Amino acid sequence: MKTNTNKEIIIGFLVGIIANTIGTLIYVVLFSDLGIADTFKAAIAQEHIGSLLALGAILNLVAFFGFLKLRRDYRARGVMIATILTALVILYYKVF
Repeated sequence: MKTNTNKEIIIGFLVGIIANTIGTLIYVVLFSDLGIADTFKAAIAQEHIGSLLALGAILNLVAFFGFLKLRRDYRARGVMIATILTALVILYYKVF
């Protein structure tokens, strides 16, 4: 039973990371005049990478509530862990 629970959390975590990545890329493609690589370089240079990651994390809401609606609580927990990891990365970029 324990390994099944861990597997569900890992699946949710991976979905959270993928959703965050896709959300960030969608934002860059729709709202940036630069290419993807140039947008990330500009965001790092202007210290806006945290904001870019935070906007990408909005897509995690869809995954989180979708898993809750499907009664996949452990997968939703994995998405929450991925979101917290993203928040810690944003905090790192804001502080250092």
